[in-house]
Amino acid sequence: MIKNDLMSARLNKRVVVGLSGGVDSSVAAYLLKEQGYEVLGLFMKNWHDDSVTISNECPWLEDSNDAMLVAQKLGIPFQTVDLSAQYKERIVDYMFREYEMGRTPNPDVLCNREIKFDVFLEIAQGLGADYVATGHYCQKQTSVINGTRVHHLLAGADANKDQSYFLCQLTQDQLSKALFPIGHLQKDEVRVIAKAQALITAEKRDSQGLCFIGKVRLPDFLQQQLKAKKGAIIEIPEDSVLYQNGPENQATQEQWHEYWRRPFRYAPNDGTVVGTHQGAHFFTIGQRKGLAVGGKEEPLFVLATDVIQNIIYVGQGKAHPGLWRRGLRVSPNEVHWIRQDLRLSPGQELEVKARIRYRQPLESARLFQKDSGLYVIFEKEQTAISSGQFVAWYRDNELLGSGVIE
Repeated sequence: MIKNDLMSARLNKRVVVGLSGGVDSSVAAYLLKEQGYEVLGLFMKNWHDDSVTISNECPWLEDSNDAMLVAQKLGIPFQTVDLSAQYKERIVDYMFREYEMGRTPNPDVLCNREIKFDVFLEIAQGLGADYVATGHYCQKQTSVINGTRVHHLLAGADANKDQSYFLCQLTQDQLSKALFPIGHLQKDEVRVIAKAQALITAEKRDSQGLCFIGKVRLPDFLQQQLKAKKGAIIEIPEDSVLYQNGPENQATQEQWHEYWRRPFRYAPNDGTVVGTHQGAHFFTIGQRKGLAVGGKEEPLFVLATDVIQNIIYVGQGKAHPGLWRRGLRVSPNEVHWIRQDLRLSPGQELEVKARIRYRQPLESARLFQKDSGLYVIFEKEQTAISSGQFVAWYRDNELLGSGVIE
């Protein structure tokens, strides 16, 4: 009886699924239909320039066709929507600005906040949808706290596929209208369901690269607007005095936090020129490929970029001290809490788990809210912390909030 009542309630709810042409969104649509929702499939066309895409990795035309065939198989309406103008304005232009400033953007996080759960959500609501659904490996729960409905964004059940990090900038309002039908499943279970339903996407490889664009040749992509410019590659020795100038023994907690979060600042006379490059804005901290400098005992990694002087600073080996630090800071206007009820006030702190990139294991950390921003101090040093990245913090398996690293 309870099940029938629940099914009856869902029969009156319309869900628009973002069908990407992959197996995850295909199974998401199938599960929602099985649960009694009225399901519509929409494919987002976000990009028109195929000159910078690697065609055999994620060709949009093939994806659109697969999405249409899945919709036909499931017996659900299907449309394609062109969001390329909004995508260029909100995502592509943002990427160019960030790289030009020597920062490391994460367009997939922005794509979810600005496109899938904003522009796409508005289109879905215009079609009478109560919810939008995606094939993300994450989960949502809802509770009532002090009389207010609170939506909890939880990690996906498949630890190897958890995609909650990509949704770290969503709001309570966006979550209230979101469904994640496969978040409780393992990836192999999703493929089993797809095979059982004879969906064309059952054996399809997972797409890589930019949100709903596919894998791109990043240098070609960036060179659409950022000009190549020859500059120096300078190697910093691991025993540089820069890594020996820590706070004094009597330093305060504030001074230690500032020391741990501040990136190392280099000057040309701190090292030796070992090669040249075609533009500092084409490189990111921690990058190894593309330097084209040989004859070293260990591989070179990018420690820092100076886009003003067009210099790349590098160091040998993953253990180079210039790659590691314990802390970071998020400016006050970039601190975002999904759980608004847990937002910290200046002087407050919170023990959490945190990550600064997708697939990074969660690391023990502590948040310190100050007037100057939110300091995230890790228990252990982290590698290649870069300005422009998103740091996301969790408690247990719930994502509480995030922010852009200074």
